[in-house]
Amino acid sequence: MLIAQLTDTHIRIPGKLAYGVVDSSAYLERAVAWLRALPQRPDAVVVTGDLTDFDQLEEYARFRSIMEPLDLPVHVIPGNHDSSVGVREAFPQIVARTGGKPDGKVNYVVEELPLRIIMLDSSVPKKPHGELGPETLEWLDRQLMKSRRDTVVALHHPPFLTGIRHMDAQNLKDAAAFETVIARHAHVLGVWCGHVHRTIVTNFAGRPCRIAPSTAHAVSFALAKDAPASFHMEPPAVSLHLYEPGRVVSHTCFVSPYDGPYPFFDTSNRLMG
Repeated sequence: MLIAQLTDTHIRIPGKLAYGVVDSSAYLERAVAWLRALPQRPDAVVVTGDLTDFDQLEEYARFRSIMEPLDLPVHVIPGNHDSSVGVREAFPQIVARTGGKPDGKVNYVVEELPLRIIMLDSSVPKKPHGELGPETLEWLDRQLMKSRRDTVVALHHPPFLTGIRHMDAQNLKDAAAFETVIARHAHVLGVWCGHVHRTIVTNFAGRPCRIAPSTAHAVSFALAKDAPASFHMEPPAVSLHLYEPGRVVSHTCFVSPYDGPYPFFDTSNRLMG
């Protein structure tokens, strides 16, 4: 089974550019076209937050229209540029997944895939940092006790420091409590995040924890303590997660045009010289 993870699409209303520079809609359209052209189509798409730039219904509608040609199940959670309220209004099908509650955190479980995915809402209203809170952490623990199936947990804010100081100031504030819950459940194969617009991988509660790259701009790789908050237009990318029982293999795939493929061997099966 193959799952595509997109994150930090930052969709704006028509005619507006993210940060005055980034045509984020065009970049998402390119990512969708790339995914549609894959020989092995993904079984589902997970979007780990910051779907929009300003949490506007028109931005959510534009996001949905760009994603529609994929014709795949799309599972979303809010980031700090979104809101729980905005995501519920834009994706009414999520309300049923969250037990019919019309408000509160957008936490739900994707049960219908071979790999179980728990989607967590780490957004804090009108704040850049993330927090799950005791209620979500207790809910997560209960969901992980319900089933011993292979599971991944997805949220927007990473629960670890990356060394990029201005982003680390906005990470998950209750990461230690989150780690305690994850560590109790051996069937959790990994944690998927967004927020930092870069591919970053570390160990968390003894499992792989991976930040996916943005489909648009990248947060600058700058580890100096006094580095300013900035971004670069690095090649945009998506994460593709290949699942087999007991294991997830994750690939970073660039969606901008590039040369290739070139053969390693000629028609006589000799290595090209």
